[in-house]
Amino acid sequence: MRASQAVREVQQRLAAAGTASPQAEARTLVAHVLRIEPNRLLVAPDLDADTIGRLDDLVSQRCDGRPVQHLTGEAWFRTVRLAVGPGVFVPRPETEVMTGWALDRLAELDCPRVVELCAGSGAISLAIHAEMPTAEQYAVELDEQAHAWASRNLAGTGVELVQGDMAEAFAELDGTVDLVIANPPYIPLEAWESVTAEVRDHDPALALWSGDDGLDATVVVAGVAARLLRPGGWVCSEHAEVQEHSAPQVFVDNGAFTQVRDERDLAGRPRFVTARRR
Repeated sequence: MRASQAVREVQQRLAAAGTASPQAEARTLVAHVLRIEPNRLLVAPDLDADTIGRLDDLVSQRCDGRPVQHLTGEAWFRTVRLAVGPGVFVPRPETEVMTGWALDRLAELDCPRVVELCAGSGAISLAIHAEMPTAEQYAVELDEQAHAWASRNLAGTGVELVQGDMAEAFAELDGTVDLVIANPPYIPLEAWESVTAEVRDHDPALALWSGDDGLDATVVVAGVAARLLRPGGWVCSEHAEVQEHSAPQVFVDNGAFTQVRDERDLAGRPRFVTARRR
């Protein structure tokens, strides 16, 4: 079977199953079983019987709701490729916008000191390392499985990664950090039924849920940022679309910040709050 035909057939199956991006996912899965990059599909070899069988199995799993990133074992985030799988939150494109905002702030400094809270797969820290290798970086992740994925992704980068509670992390850096960045859990417990089964069933619960209003972890992020940041340092923290006003209010109520603003993602939706240490 030619690769182009395989892509068409997989796309049809994924579209019938209601996946979010059937064309892109079809290209990704066909390229994965052929062990090539998607941009090489036009010159790809034909699929033999064994390869077709492996592809059929992957497509069946995708139609059953398993994330395509778990099937391929990797995810792209800005300019970096990450290893991901069960036990770690799959990075989303929305978070790339917040990371870009952070990089713009860091570009104003020579050797910035950065701390990532709720590191998950280490996507944010790895992207910052790739685009600003002069940064001195630290990251913390609570969950043991997610920490193992982050350790794998950040190996050799020089990012100091620890496993533990962000509330107590990096006390030795208090008052010296230029930027704190976080994608904390922020889904309200009451929103359980509105979250897609793919997310509920495959992303770790610790990375999703955060109290009745979804802001429990954001309150901690604000407190940790107030402790770590130098005067004039920045914090940015992702939130749910419905928290356009409530998430910034957390930083206002903390009292340690000025210039509290809410920022939007590429789709124009409220996505992350930014603030500056007084």
